[in-house]
Amino acid sequence: VAQHTLTSRQLVGYVVLLIVIALVVYGLRYAWRLLLFGASFRLAALLRQRIYQHLTLMAPAFFQRHNTGDLMARATNDVTAVEQTAGEGVLSLFDGVVTGVLVLIVLFVALSWKLTLLALLPFPVMAYFMWRFGRELHTAFGTAQARFSELNEKTQEGIGNIRLVKAFGYETRQHTVFAAATERASEANLRVARVDSKYRPTAHLTVGASFFISIVGGAALIQRGEMTVGELTSFIMYLGYLTWPMFAVGWVLNIVERGSAAYHRIEQLLNTPPEIADTGTRALFATPRVEFDIKHFTYPGGRGEILKNVHITVEAGHMLGITGHTGAGKSTLLHLLQRLYEGAGAQVRIGGFLVHDYTLSVLRGNIALVPQEAFLFSTTVADNIALGKPQATLEEIRHAAQLACVDEDIQSFPDQYQTLVGERGITLSGGQKQRIAIARALLLDAPLLVLDDALSAVDMRTERAILDTLRTARRGRTTLIVSHRLSAVAEAQQIIVLSHGSIIEHGTHPQLMAHDGWYAQMYRYQQLEHTLEVEM
Repeated sequence: VAQHTLTSRQLVGYVVLLIVIALVVYGLRYAWRLLLFGASFRLAALLRQRIYQHLTLMAPAFFQRHNTGDLMARATNDVTAVEQTAGEGVLSLFDGVVTGVLVLIVLFVALSWKLTLLALLPFPVMAYFMWRFGRELHTAFGTAQARFSELNEKTQEGIGNIRLVKAFGYETRQHTVFAAATERASEANLRVARVDSKYRPTAHLTVGASFFISIVGGAALIQRGEMTVGELTSFIMYLGYLTWPMFAVGWVLNIVERGSAAYHRIEQLLNTPPEIADTGTRALFATPRVEFDIKHFTYPGGRGEILKNVHITVEAGHMLGITGHTGAGKSTLLHLLQRLYEGAGAQVRIGGFLVHDYTLSVLRGNIALVPQEAFLFSTTVADNIALGKPQATLEEIRHAAQLACVDEDIQSFPDQYQTLVGERGITLSGGQKQRIAIARALLLDAPLLVLDDALSAVDMRTERAILDTLRTARRGRTTLIVSHRLSAVAEAQQIIVLSHGSIIEHGTHPQLMAHDGWYAQMYRYQQLEHTLEVEM
């Protein structure tokens, strides 16, 4: 333009070239952002799947050591931090490195390598401080994540037990506890923010110092005739393009330290080996014959023996009743059957083979359990009953509900079997939840049915009806019933009474009544109590 040699054809060519370059840059930036963020989303999904799958393999003892809020935080907040590192962190690093390398090549090759070396003098100092800030941030962010886990746990406890909180008037107390957890989380996040706020000023000072050195050094080179004013101006303009790479470095280091601290927590969880190893190979039950051969059993980390000298055989198709006072070891016996716990002195056989000879999926898939506290998911009644058999038809679901004596209750619901039960079955009574849980187990029609005090919330009449249907529906199937209410086990072929982990009475109902021990005394007491309740 200054020499008046630019033609219209050349001008159009330059404009078209600029437009083409802009479009190519746009397309490339769109493509690699899509690829990088897509990869980070897939990584987050994979991590969450691995965490959930790992948690399903852990024994109950693991969940006694780790609270729910902490596990949820690792699967959500920590994974999000790792996802951000793999997405925004890698993107910023790549973008900053490419931009920085191209600018440095131009500065070194096309302008002045001497002035470029001078301009880069502040950068090692910045790198040192960035390294120090990274170490501080790693520690601070790890603490912040732990405080978030605590806050998550307090939130889960407060909302999950809202009925209890309101019943005892604990709203103010819970608010105080939650406020304290919130304050600790805020303080931890503030420490992270303090460290985080050091990155940008450091980058600003570095870039400013680099500009100052460039101007001073450039003036000296101009005075010596090694550089022109126009070249120095170009140098300063190109140096300005290094501002983004400097900020990108700080941003990347920030995100990487956050992701590193988060991934360390995830790695701790994933590297925790399951206490119950899935080493079995058998894939089928021979017969539902159950044998307990327990010399002694103590929970991991426990001191006293929970079970000792418990030897009992339940023939295929028979019913075993298990009763005794609270803390006698009844539920522990069932835990060993399901292999939720295991011990060297406790052997349980099903079909003549030890429970650890079966794969865990086969073992637990062939045991239909109705626990003491019936857990229902936040879905429809039908889906809750069909939990173990999702392909079941509505007719099959309703038949199971009829056997559990809950079909009539369900028919009275506004949407019948499509009624949403709410979180943990909050819209249902205790008896309804228990009977739906029983229907779920009956629909599964497993070789082994285990009722762990599953009739405690129903009345005597409903209990009798359920037991009558069980004898018919479970013919040829083995059933274990744990109950404090002795009428629930009176029809069993065998009944054992546990006390402090040992069998103190064993026999049929008539034999135990004739023995006139704890069972007979408790049975007469419960019958008298029931008679008085009816008369009143």
